[in-house]
Amino acid sequence: MNDRITQSERIFDGVKFSVDRIQVAATDGSGIVSRERVVHPGAVIVLPILGDGRVVMIRVHRFIVGQTLWELCAGTLEAGEDPADCAGRELIEETGYRADKLVKLSEFYTSPGFSTELMHAYVATGLTHVGQQLEPTEDITVELLAMDDVLEMIRDGRCRDGKTIAALLHYHALGLND
Repeated sequence: MNDRITQSERIFDGVKFSVDRIQVAATDGSGIVSRERVVHPGAVIVLPILGDGRVVMIRVHRFIVGQTLWELCAGTLEAGEDPADCAGRELIEETGYRADKLVKLSEFYTSPGFSTELMHAYVATGLTHVGQQLEPTEDITVELLAMDDVLEMIRDGRCRDGKTIAALLHYHALGLND
């Protein structure tokens, strides 16, 4: 518990996350406020880059928002799972590619105002196609796109997935795609 949380009670246990009701001391000393916190085991996102520089993107139907989105492959960590192992597993499952090399790009909180989810971003290279291994609820199409086209999709709003935008722009800002 951090120094401002005075009490925490688990109010929901789900498949991918839990929810706690927490009591937080107000910064002005006026009392205690109640909030909900999503407790998440963490996740990975993978930026797969082919030898010719193209990015392996996916189109995935997200039934939660009722839209098909452009994304990089990603997934939730299993209990005790190493993020690099999860990245390799999700890469194969969702894109059908296996990586010879996975390099950590960054870590970031996806929504720190209400969730503990820490996203681990990786760059995958040395890709070999081995075939997708989709889960029953996944509806994913793989598309190979030039990095310039992917960056244009961010600029013009076709790519609306926050974790994908964060990973791609971080990679681009570091000059790794030059």
